[in-house]
Amino acid sequence: MTTSAHQRIEAARKRFGSRLAILGHHYQNEAVIRHTDFQGDSLELARKIEGLDAEHVVFCGVYFMAESAAALARAGQKIHIPHADATCPMADMAPAPRVEAVLNELNAQGRKVVPLAYVNSSAEVKAVCARFGGSVCTSANARVMMEWAFQQGDAVLFLPDRHLGDNTANLMGLPQSQRLTVGIRPGQPAADADKAARARLLLWPGSCAIHHALKKQLIDDIRAAMPGVKVVVHPECPPAVVKAADSAGSTSHIIRYCAQAEPGASIAIGTEVNLVLRLAERHRAEGKTIVPVKTMRCTNMAKTTEERLAELLDNLEAAAPLSLPAEVAEQSRVALARMLQICS
Repeated sequence: MTTSAHQRIEAARKRFGSRLAILGHHYQNEAVIRHTDFQGDSLELARKIEGLDAEHVVFCGVYFMAESAAALARAGQKIHIPHADATCPMADMAPAPRVEAVLNELNAQGRKVVPLAYVNSSAEVKAVCARFGGSVCTSANARVMMEWAFQQGDAVLFLPDRHLGDNTANLMGLPQSQRLTVGIRPGQPAADADKAARARLLLWPGSCAIHHALKKQLIDDIRAAMPGVKVVVHPECPPAVVKAADSAGSTSHIIRYCAQAEPGASIAIGTEVNLVLRLAERHRAEGKTIVPVKTMRCTNMAKTTEERLAELLDNLEAAAPLSLPAEVAEQSRVALARMLQICS
């Protein structure tokens, strides 16, 4: 009789006991999430690393999340990811050499430009931010971290998600006249010197393909189809979508929004569909109707399957853990530690 992936995973968890911890991002599907010891958004999971005693930490998410875990891990702790090709296209929009070149150009114009990288970025980019006196943020603490970054210099370069940067600036009341999107093509100037001198917020032109696909018309359509529906979206969505919604915030914010809604409420959510389906099932008994504004699925999150997790755990002792070059690990840890200290 063939042993199922579910049985193999649970057998491994029993076999390793406290030597193993499995972390899962909210966007993982239910077949994977049910095996995790901790679930959360990027900030919640980053905070978990320091307190974990487990020798083996398996991160069910995308690659940059496992990199952050590797940077924050204690000596001797091994970080694993079930599918190393589970990347983040938005993170790939900001290659570290280009980020460093843009920062050098902007700072050469005479002002101190402090980088603030969304955690959806590579370890190399986080290391660049640390070297330039910057830090990182998540969607849950973007405003706090942007306010901090503004206090460190004359301007902030926010990367790679221009939508999160714009939406955070809107919350802070920063005028459009003080924002400028930089150019990132090699061989071309990042910004006109005169325009850059007037900008307090410089935005990298990246975005999440999943959230960028959500348009205001879709919110108008679902309000027409479901009178009285409340709409909550992720701040990686375009600003017009965030403005049209009733609320916007991180995955943890979305979870709280649904939990705090009155019984019988109708809620449409603009984010990855696995979280939406989980919330719909969780609150069904309360008479809450929870639906996606649009069915949006992250194909990279979907690469971590129950079978891939089982395959990793079957051979965990022999599996090569994720490793970072020493300098990258050290500097990216500095950037992450700054965020965790500021937002403690």
